[in-house]
Formats: sequence, structure tokens, C-alpha cells
Amino acid sequence: MDEKYVVIIQCDIAHRRCSGFACTDTFYNKEGMFENYEENTKYISFTCGGCCGKGIAAKLEHFARRCRKVNINKDEVVIHLSSCMVTDNHHYDRCPHVEYIKSIVLKKGYKNIIEGSYLSKNATKKREKGIYTSY
Repeated sequence: MDEKYVVIIQCDIAHRRCSGFACTDTFYNKEGMFENYEENTKYISFTCGGCCGKGIAAKLEHFARRCRKVNINKDEVVIHLSSCMVTDNHHYDRCPHVEYIKSIVLKKGYKNIIEGSYLSKNATKKREKGIYTSY
């Protein structure tokens, strides 16, 4: 099945200092975690809504309503929890609410969840050296 949408959920706190450019650019260049998506796959991103991530429920509901209008079902959507949420990085460590956010995404009917989006070479080196924790 071809995915029709990729949704990247970004940390609300990290979004205050990060435009999301690297994740978006990586998606459009079909690199890294996005290399297997078809060219016609659409992309959208939004934040988790802030700690504890409960705001994601309303955003996913709105997204689902819009998808229904154009006959896209939830199985045709892949949710990426951005690297700023799921890794130790220069913003801060892994979000303590990741599992809760994943449970909301699942409860809203989205089964295709991937942890990660863009991984910088610098952060990857720091993980290899043990400076950043690997999860």
C-alpha cells in the first residue's frame, strides 16, 4: 500500500527554537527515514501541543476529518514522532511523554508510528561516543 500522508509530530518546546527545516528537507529529498516514501506522498507537520502531549488528540481529530473529505483512511497515514521527541539531542533528552503520546496516536486509530525523522551527523557521532544516550 502506498502511504498518502506522512505526519511529523514535533516537540512543542523544541519547535520554539527549531523551524523543522531539517525534517522537512529530509522528507522532500527522500533521505534517511523518508527514503522509501513515494514521490506523491504528502507531508504535514504539527507540534504535540505541549507537555504532556494531550493536545495531539485534537490535532489528529482535525487531521482525520480533513482526510475523510478526500477519502484517505488512517491506514494510509504514517506518523513520525520527530527526532527531537524520541532521541537525546541538543534540544534536550528524550521526551518523558513519548509512550503517552504514542498511546493517544494509537487510540485515534493510527497504527503506523515511526520514532524519528531527521538525524544529524553530529548528533549521531555524539551517540556513538556516548555523549548522547541511545534509545
